[in-house]
Amino acid sequence: MSEYLNRQIEARQQAWHAAKALLDGAAAESRDLTSEEEQSYGRMMADIDERGQKIKDLQVAEARSAEIEAAVAEAPEVRAVREVKPEKAASDIRALLNGEVRSINFERRALNTSDDSSLVPTDFLAEVQKIMTTVGPMTDGGVVRVINTAGGNDLQVPVQATRPAATAIAEATEISALDPTFSTVTMKAQKVAVLTKVSRELLADEGVNIEQFLAEDLGIALGVKANNLLTLGTGTVIPNGISVAASAGIAGSTGVAGSFTADNLIDLAHSVDGAYVRNGAGWMMNRSTIGAVRKLKDGSGRYLFEPAATVGAPDILLGAPIYDNPDVADVATSAKSVLFGGLRNYMVRIAGGLEIARSEDAYFASDEIGVRATLRIWGDIGQSAAIKRFTGGAS
Repeated sequence: MSEYLNRQIEARQQAWHAAKALLDGAAAESRDLTSEEEQSYGRMMADIDERGQKIKDLQVAEARSAEIEAAVAEAPEVRAVREVKPEKAASDIRALLNGEVRSINFERRALNTSDDSSLVPTDFLAEVQKIMTTVGPMTDGGVVRVINTAGGNDLQVPVQATRPAATAIAEATEISALDPTFSTVTMKAQKVAVLTKVSRELLADEGVNIEQFLAEDLGIALGVKANNLLTLGTGTVIPNGISVAASAGIAGSTGVAGSFTADNLIDLAHSVDGAYVRNGAGWMMNRSTIGAVRKLKDGSGRYLFEPAATVGAPDILLGAPIYDNPDVADVATSAKSVLFGGLRNYMVRIAGGLEIARSEDAYFASDEIGVRATLRIWGDIGQSAAIKRFTGGAS
């Protein structure tokens, strides 16, 4: 599979270079793309996107295979019972749907801690959270900082407001104590819920992976709403979204419908204090904006955008990864369309794990079972200066 993945990466790189050549040709002749060239460029971009998604899917499949092989290698005695011993999460889900239990709470915990879970590479909550990250990056612990807590009480997170400062002093002079000052960020717990239906026929079919079916259904629904709140929330009774919490960075010029230039993005990258980006920084924007970024060049005619060169890695802009967030605003006048900085300074709290409950009453006439999932989340930034935004110029 690795060889096939490498071919996909190479093909994606070739498509990107072909697209760049098309843009370079038009730029050399000081003209716009012709209609035929626009169509070719669009096909190339679609091919790049399609291969990028295929690379991610294949990487996930390869990682799962490696995890299973590693688990079997570490516990070979499991092989004899692997086909007959039920997975704990799946059996819990079936017990819930059969009415044996009223509700289940899946708390985030260390994996492979029991005999049953040793057969499963991830627990149900982990599977739902993984699917949530496919619709947006705001619950991805590799992009932002995710904090899992057992309860939903207000959580006070200390934030250093000022650092201690050193001074130059003469010999035998008393040193003044300049302590750092701290403030706190209150992390609350906003409930996000989804209600779906499962037919009795589907439940009765033992060949259906009911765990995976529900994980996908619930993960997508919860992920879409959570990503929206954690991006655009106003911070009152809902999370303080990253676009709202980020501080002002660079504003675009007027009369250009909010669009940015290569220089605008370079200025934005350098407007963030190096203390926040030396341990990793990233860009966040939506897919349409990424398309506009792909066409930008620096003063030497080099493209700012670089497609990922390794399996599973994000694309690169000015040396930092780009994360596709569908809820970041489109390019427009006064719109906060691009974010840059130390994204892990944005904290996401998941309180109490995932709760799933059932009811037969709501859909009695259609002989279906209602399944409700609830997840409590909150988000806020520790240091607003750690992440800055580009705002489109006024018209």
